[in-house]
Amino acid sequence: MSTVSALAKQRTPIRPARVLLHTFLALTALAWLAPLLWAIFSAMRPYSETSDRGYVSWPHTLNFDNFKNAFTQSDMTHYFTNTLVIAVPAVLLTLFLSSMVAFYVARFDFRVNLFLLLVFTAGNLLPQQVIITPLYRMYLLTNLPGITASGKLYDSALGLVLIHVAFQSGFCAFVLSNYMRSLPHELTEAALVDGASVWRLYWQITLPLCRPAMAALATLLSIWIYNDFFWALVLISTGENMPITSALNNLSGQYFTDPNLVAAGSLLTAIPTLVVYFALQKQFVSGLTLGSAKG
Repeated sequence: MSTVSALAKQRTPIRPARVLLHTFLALTALAWLAPLLWAIFSAMRPYSETSDRGYVSWPHTLNFDNFKNAFTQSDMTHYFTNTLVIAVPAVLLTLFLSSMVAFYVARFDFRVNLFLLLVFTAGNLLPQQVIITPLYRMYLLTNLPGITASGKLYDSALGLVLIHVAFQSGFCAFVLSNYMRSLPHELTEAALVDGASVWRLYWQITLPLCRPAMAALATLLSIWIYNDFFWALVLISTGENMPITSALNNLSGQYFTDPNLVAAGSLLTAIPTLVVYFALQKQFVSGLTLGSAKG
């Protein structure tokens, strides 16, 4: 009894400020989850019921018919494949090229280092809508016979891969260069004394140490490129070549659109991003918290 009473005395008393903090956090989490929960609720109801009773009503029928219909009507398997063909090469190329730039900027002392990093980073500051007209004309004028199905850079997966690499490389190079600067220089100096080449310094020594940062960037890039709608809408004209985000338009008719069906399709398209995040969650969090504490 004495031990129980001692533990009870050691417990921190409940403070009003702590109660308010937890209440605020709970309400904030609920506010963030409310649109997702409402989309799930709408997707599981038939349109006939919501049109008669309204969306703010007690459901009488809840099923997964809308998910099945959305998957089959929009031919999601085909468009998921299109997205995979675009996203995977774009993520890998972006990480590879930006890591090479970051390695050069962080590990070698040249006068143009800072200017080179500024050039790569400045590309992210340019709004996409500003360059869309000249970029669109350039894609139309770039002929690639035998390389793309359209014979041009326009209306091809290659065109989307290149534009994603161009726009995302600056941010990745900035993040990786800052991370590489935190690595001990003694590692590369010892490798140079042992006769290691520059490529070996990059590929076998520096790059393996950047796995947490690379995993965090891979997660962000996968989500950003997967969710892209603007570039796919402008640079792809053939419906069969569009990625999954643009293909959701197939669920909208000319004179009638079923919001419940669209909600189900949107939820289905969000599944791959959730899989990527949960698969790389540990590396993503550790990559984001790098450098938050010292000593």
